[in-house]
Amino acid sequence: MASSSQASLLLQKQLKDLCKNPVDGFSAGLLDEQNLFEWSVTIIGPPDTLYEGGFFNAIMSFPQNYPNSPPTVRFTSEMWHPNVYSDGKVCISILHPPGDDPNGYELASERWSPVHTVESIVLSIISMLSSPNDESPANVEAAKEWREQRDNFKKKVSRCVRRSQEMM
Repeated sequence: MASSSQASLLLQKQLKDLCKNPVDGFSAGLLDEQNLFEWSVTIIGPPDTLYEGGFFNAIMSFPQNYPNSPPTVRFTSEMWHPNVYSDGKVCISILHPPGDDPNGYELASERWSPVHTVESIVLSIISMLSSPNDESPANVEAAKEWREQRDNFKKKVSRCVRRSQEMM
């Protein structure tokens, strides 16, 4: 079992690696310099998607036993997406606790694994923005709109993109 100090060391290393080798599509840093377990992340809306041009802020909160358990990621920017709860919390397989899915929707191999890093998590979120999963939605209204009223969905996402730009 990972201790808090092991988690701190790993998070320090991941932060240092991201500072040394930034990844296209997002930036990440500490929310508060005194707390390695709370990160501020800005995701740039991926090109050729409805989210293109947006700057979406999120908070990534790591548990004390990271990497044995996944962090949570919550958008603080307005977000309209089938895989994001109304409170901004991101719902993707790799952020679900390791092991078998009690609901039987996901394979254990699709869920959290300690090999994931901040980079792999954010890249998965960018992928989620590009390809929503409406089969198992966190936001049922957004999923329904995505499937049945694509024009309304696009308008709401455009408004989120515009608002994110105004916040910069």
